[in-house]
Amino acid sequence: MAVEIKVPELGESVVEATVARWLLKEGDAVKAGDAVVELETDKVDLEVPATTSGVLVSIAVPEGTDVQIGDVLGVIDAEGSAAEEAKPATPEAIGPAAEEPKPSSAQAESGGERITPVAKRMAADEGIDPGAVSGSGVGGRVTKQDIERHLSGRQEEAAPAQPQAQPSPQTQAQPASLPASLPAAAQSIFQRPNAEREERVKLSRRRRTIAQRLVEAQHNAAMLTTFNEVDMTAVMDLRKRRRESFEEAFGVRLGFMSFFAKASVGALKAFPPVNAEIQGDEMILKHYYDIGIAVGAEEGLVVPVLRDVDRMSFAEIERKIREFAKKSQDGSLSLADLQGGTFTITNGGVFGSLLSTPILNPPQVAILGLHKIQERPVVEKGEIVIRPMMYLALSYDHRIVDGREAVQFLVKVKELIEDPERMLLEG
Repeated sequence: MAVEIKVPELGESVVEATVARWLLKEGDAVKAGDAVVELETDKVDLEVPATTSGVLVSIAVPEGTDVQIGDVLGVIDAEGSAAEEAKPATPEAIGPAAEEPKPSSAQAESGGERITPVAKRMAADEGIDPGAVSGSGVGGRVTKQDIERHLSGRQEEAAPAQPQAQPSPQTQAQPASLPASLPAAAQSIFQRPNAEREERVKLSRRRRTIAQRLVEAQHNAAMLTTFNEVDMTAVMDLRKRRRESFEEAFGVRLGFMSFFAKASVGALKAFPPVNAEIQGDEMILKHYYDIGIAVGAEEGLVVPVLRDVDRMSFAEIERKIREFAKKSQDGSLSLADLQGGTFTITNGGVFGSLLSTPILNPPQVAILGLHKIQERPVVEKGEIVIRPMMYLALSYDHRIVDGREAVQFLVKVKELIEDPERMLLEG
């Protein structure tokens, strides 16, 4: 019995994925529950398991192809029904005169394993029948390079022989022209003087999505940034005094992020529009505090969300942040970890950033940027003293957050960080 492997539900607002990697090849045996293929979505990578035991007899979608929910990725023959069929035939069984049938034009253009997606688009643009192109890819698959070679050969055949004439000085000074029908991508390569020393790397789906969302955020919001600085002396002294007892009691180190998460909640309560969202001509005020913590991962920034931070203890915040950091490194963050969020904190200081203007994380209307702690001379009571200082940056959507509120929000964060006991007194 043939069982189709389909693209599963991908989570809230995610409707498309890219086939990142097949974990098995055609003919491999598989058990129910085993991962068969890995998909890359805008937010996380996920493995698609087999729903039945058997043999993977068909891979319908090659790696690098974009797919949508419900699309068929491959086919499994139920256990015991196709094991022999999946084995490659021996030369004796094939016979000396047997040849692999050449795929028809329709088969080559089906978007399946006979032609890559890029080659398919290029063939359509140039009016080429993929069935007439000899494939050099795995299993005879037609690749982009095969289409380009076919194009070059067609141009050579079409060009009539011309008597060679002595070029004029003006002609010698001009670069050789390229065939007009050569694909734009190929023309750009030939025209680049240092192309042989360059490497082209396709952006991952996640990197493409990050780029798109960042540009959209700048285009769709009236984004401004305001700055302040905070004296970290009190927090650093508190951490130094309580570090060992805190770690012994809770099994996790006391970091800076829990202080800023709690201080942000205090400021968000004081200025509700900073924790809001715009929908049409309405402002949605959110009386809960789900704070995203930006984490750098190998393929780009991810923002897992701490839920109900106002109800979390310092230890719970630190424990959850450590869990998110580990998940981001091993690629095990789930869609649930990344969904939602009413406000975001990003810490460029861990990479040495002294000052930056963070970009909004839509549909949120504000993001707090933390930076490197640096000892600087400051004036206190008429005297110059050295203090560990940090610049804070708040980027906000000016459509619903006024400059006055943004400035006062940062002042509130500053007050709570410079006097941490206020966080306890103010709840």
